[in-house]
Amino acid sequence: MSAGSERAAAAAAAPGGLPAPCASKVELRLSCRHLLDRDPLTKSDPSVVLLQQAQGQWVQVDRTEVVRSSLHPVFSKVFTVDYYFEEVQKLRFEVYDTHGGPGGLSCQEDDFLGGMECTLGQIVAQKKVTRPLLLKFGRNAGKSTITVIAEDISGNNGYVELSFRARKLDDKDLFSKSDPFLELYRVNDDQGLQLVYRTEVVKNNLSPVWEPFKVSLSSLCSCEETRPLKVGDSTDQEGSEGGLSAGWEWRCPGSGAQWDCVNPKYKQKRRNYKNSGVVVLADLKFHRVYSFLDYIMGGCQIHFTVAIDFTASNGDPRNSCSLHYINPYQPNEYLKALVCVGEICQDYDSDKRFSALGFGARIPPKYEVSHDFAINFNPEDDECEGIQGVVEAYQNCLPRVQLYGPTNVAPIISKVARMAAAEEHTAEASQYYILLILTDGVVTDMADTREAIVRASRLPMSIIIVGVGNADFTDMQVLDGDDGVLRSPRGEPALRDIVQFVPFRELKNASPAALAKCVLAEVPKQVVEYYSHRGLPPRGLGTPAPEASPGCTP
Repeated sequence: MSAGSERAAAAAAAPGGLPAPCASKVELRLSCRHLLDRDPLTKSDPSVVLLQQAQGQWVQVDRTEVVRSSLHPVFSKVFTVDYYFEEVQKLRFEVYDTHGGPGGLSCQEDDFLGGMECTLGQIVAQKKVTRPLLLKFGRNAGKSTITVIAEDISGNNGYVELSFRARKLDDKDLFSKSDPFLELYRVNDDQGLQLVYRTEVVKNNLSPVWEPFKVSLSSLCSCEETRPLKVGDSTDQEGSEGGLSAGWEWRCPGSGAQWDCVNPKYKQKRRNYKNSGVVVLADLKFHRVYSFLDYIMGGCQIHFTVAIDFTASNGDPRNSCSLHYINPYQPNEYLKALVCVGEICQDYDSDKRFSALGFGARIPPKYEVSHDFAINFNPEDDECEGIQGVVEAYQNCLPRVQLYGPTNVAPIISKVARMAAAEEHTAEASQYYILLILTDGVVTDMADTREAIVRASRLPMSIIIVGVGNADFTDMQVLDGDDGVLRSPRGEPALRDIVQFVPFRELKNASPAALAKCVLAEVPKQVVEYYSHRGLPPRGLGTPAPEASPGCTP
């Protein structure tokens, strides 16, 4: 497996790998309206059961409390689920008129009031989903509806910038002044101390000023505002003479807060001992760091474009050995890759219309070679309705074109980049572009492709290249920046690593879900990197968060 696909596969298997951690925690809050009344003497006593699909089977996960005698219940029980962008996470909500005892998951004695299926991606993309409840065989349960509201509770979304100084520290050296440094500790739940940061040493100075430093909130206080911290100051590098100052809570100090530096030995021996100097928090700035889910729940849309290789090296589509052969019982590799990636991305595009392009073919009416044509043959509107619309356009396109060559992809990268550039001027986190290139060979316009990718790295855009078939794709690894920064032929470096290359054959026998994980694992990180570099917050959150010096809660 290529270096890029190995890392992507590892990240898909283990959240927190090289690509951005995807396991965000999402809370789901539920309510219903106009439920069916199954009780002859009173109103229904509804509860909702959450099921999640795993390996094709529905698995019961949790159940809300029972709301007595209500056809319009609002449930206080909150479902907490892990969210992964690169997975299709299918959920089912089933509403029952409950007759069994409280607290159990069994529904055997209960009356079914209706169910609703959707994906977690659909819920977080819309933040609030209201759908009709359906009975068996797809019949509406009257006017019954269920509403699901999502909230991201991951919380690890910031860091602080701290700077310290000290005054009148004890002098520990005989022939010169002390060489102090400072250590910041987090107090763990077991009251043990965890070193968070150690400053540089300031030579020969009893009133040192240390360089500012940055610490993530998770490292500093496990994202708990009231977790105590301790500042350790030492007047020699071995730390044997240093003492811990008084502890402080993250949310309490403001700039200028100070603590006595206490030497325990001196405190015991000297009756009038006050301190061995003072440690001062010179400055504290809070920086908000937004997550991929922050941008999605803020309304950022993922615009998905697929580009398909129609060069002659694929073989005649009428021949069963062709990579483009349409088998009515088994989709070819182009269709497998297209569907598994498209099914993920479609949840994040509200109009469900996707651009579908082709390259490397002679196209009607003049049968001239084109490296950038709409496979629906409508140059004014290359979008198809849904992923199924893309599939149908691809199948209808095959008998109408002549497979030719060469394999030039720079024109299509530049075309999508022009759309992304127009979006860039809005100065909003509203549209991000994913280009999926499906090709059976190494690109022949490598220099132009490198140039196009370097330019696109400055835009709201990611490129996924899936190598179809058994060609030698070694030269394609250079486009995937995992092993070093990609540079244009002129030597200009890419601003971001935006390309993920995966040879399909290495995942040929894996499930579509495994392929989607591998291909899409780096996208959340790439989205966040782009908007962070531009200083753009999620929509609805106004201007970027100020670098505050909080006196209390950040």
